[in-house]
Amino acid sequence: MEIKIGFKGGRKVTAEIGGHQILTDQPVKDGGEDAAPSPYALFLGALSTCGSYFVLDFCLARGIDPSSLDIKMNAEWTKEMKEKGEPPKFDFSIEAGASFDEKYLPALERAVAQCAVKKAIEARPVFTVKAKKA
Repeated sequence: MEIKIGFKGGRKVTAEIGGHQILTDQPVKDGGEDAAPSPYALFLGALSTCGSYFVLDFCLARGIDPSSLDIKMNAEWTKEMKEKGEPPKFDFSIEAGASFDEKYLPALERAVAQCAVKKAIEARPVFTVKAKKA
């Protein structure tokens, strides 16, 4: 999959993916206008929505109403963690309403584990960067 990158002024960067354009910006404290999520925030959004998609898919396949689910992801990667070479921590929390059948809770945890973004991170991707003159 090819992703085309563009610059939109200031600290704004766009990514064109499959006919969709995604805008990123930096927070004001980092010289941006905070007009869009930062690339790291977008990454966290991708991870959390991917895991949540598999929860939604699980529910829809069984005729379960997912509206009682409260899903959150907490991301932690402090300056101290980075300095020590520690990896970031991503904690998913799924809270089901009173009407949700408790027997499905372990399955919801397994559903999040199917996330392709999570699997790509766990597979330790290989990054290459090459710059050349046109």
